Amino acid sequence: MKFSKALIQWYLQNKRDLPWRNDTNPYTIWLSEIMLQQTRVAQGLPYFLRFTAAFPTFFDLAKADEEEVLKLWQGLGYYSRARNLHKTAKQIAFEFNGEFPKSYGELLKLKGIGEYTAAAIASFAYNESVPVVDGNVFRVLSRYFDVETDIASTGAKKEFTQLAAEVLPKGQANLFNQAIMEFGALQCVPKNPDCGICVFNDSCLGLQQKKVAQLPVKSKKIKVTNRFFNYLVFSDENDKTIINKEPKKAFGTICMSFQYLKRKWQKVTSLFWT
Repeated sequence: MKFSKALIQWYLQNKRDLPWRNDTNPYTIWLSEIMLQQTRVAQGLPYFLRFTAAFPTFFDLAKADEEEVLKLWQGLGYYSRARNLHKTAKQIAFEFNGEFPKSYGELLKLKGIGEYTAAAIASFAYNESVPVVDGNVFRVLSRYFDVETDIASTGAKKEFTQLAAEVLPKGQANLFNQAIMEFGALQCVPKNPDCGICVFNDSCLGLQQKKVAQLPVKSKKIKVTNRFFNYLVFSDENDKTIINKEPKKAFGTICMSFQYLKRKWQKVTSLFWT
């Protein structure tokens, strides 16, 4: 198909040189996919390099202390991702006899790995013919094929997965899946894409219909209600505060620093924060 061939050719000429693309190691691919959830590549890359330096294999990660894992993750947010990484490394090491699952179906059995991540690992590492569907893929396919389905609707994921599977070239899942994601990240961006230099400017239905700015269709999010909390912070005569660490089974591990608040409000004995 012309779309697939052009997309792969574009990718080979324009792809970013990223360390997890240098081989087909499922461990590094897995790490990168988990780290880049809710995180930009530029922000996640230094963390990836530090993480792989500290834990070069999933065995090293499995043997690490959780505190060490969380320390290296500090700043990336969504700490459940780090905990799931640690648990999954142990699962692979001890339940799978050190063998990383080699199929989409088996990957779904791992802790913290959903359909998208399983598809990414299966196709990137093992070239399994399974499509990946993320925000970039929604955007590229909806614009190119002029699909007006609301991507927030119940059946959207299934519809776009089927469409992605139809244009997935046989034997090239590795290249194609990375290509369509990279194309969405670099060329077919959410706002103001430069369609004048796009390789699809003569075949993109969304461009022909002048609907690029309206695609993909996504219903508005539910309005968020603001909630306010009051905190009382005590400090002693030496300006020291008390920090409490929640138990492992509680909601996260809370590490709070009150130095910023102390400097801002210039209070010594107590602070009120709304």
